[in-house]
Amino acid sequence: MTEINSIAVVGGGLMGSGIAESAAHAGLGVVLRDVDQASIDRAQDRIERSLARAVEGGKMAEDEAAQTRSRIELTVDLSAIAGADLVIEAVPEDEQLKLDVITAINASVSGEVIIASNTSSIPIAQLAHVVDNPERVIGLHFFSPVPVMKLLEIVVTLDTAETTLAAAKAFATRLGKTPIESKDRSGFVVNMLLVPYLFAAVRMFEEGFASAEDIDVGMKLGCGHPMGPLTLSDFIGLDVLHGVGLSLYDEFKREEYAPPPLLKRMVASGRFGRKSGRGFYDYR
Repeated sequence: MTEINSIAVVGGGLMGSGIAESAAHAGLGVVLRDVDQASIDRAQDRIERSLARAVEGGKMAEDEAAQTRSRIELTVDLSAIAGADLVIEAVPEDEQLKLDVITAINASVSGEVIIASNTSSIPIAQLAHVVDNPERVIGLHFFSPVPVMKLLEIVVTLDTAETTLAAAKAFATRLGKTPIESKDRSGFVVNMLLVPYLFAAVRMFEEGFASAEDIDVGMKLGCGHPMGPLTLSDFIGLDVLHGVGLSLYDEFKREEYAPPPLLKRMVASGRFGRKSGRGFYDYR
């Protein structure tokens, strides 16, 4: 079994920077690569703010945060990923973009390096076919915010080797995550169950059946959920949720996975949720 002592993350957005921080906090060396200096600066700022919150909240000592920070190398140089034991693709949820990135990763590392995708919905086999030795490809679906959320979905393709799976499970445990294993189909475990629930809430609001606030309060107080479905949708990102729904519908052709028209129009209007300042609620 490959022992994972260093990783590279390609894509420094919300998920990629969170993965990098979590791995560095667990004592692994991390290379975080993005396409330009502006993207790298944003990733560094996310990590700094996340570590500062952890220190302020008493979850991490200042010297521990400093050590975590020191283990992360931020770069625009793709060749810097070559020495990692595991490379995780964490770019936006667009299949062609992910294929292009994984193709570049495959050309930059040796044939023994494990390659993983953090996709939340795209079947891993659709991404693995551009990789030499696809038995080393696996899905590692983290949840946001990565440093806080304890779940890690491990997605196994028809070709994934047992040694790759064992290494991925050991990596999850080292990060303090609880791994669950899923077969390779769109949505995996969590999103296959979650997306129809969220879309039902969007349709309820779209039809004027209840206000956003009442839908959310109903599920929080009536079902004990920590946040309501429309607040959660804003937190996930309406663009991400829309993309996941399209992927699920493409695979299963079931109406509960089809994104509601309102969601499509909100995304077209740039109302992505918390990250854009507006979604079902106004965060400006």
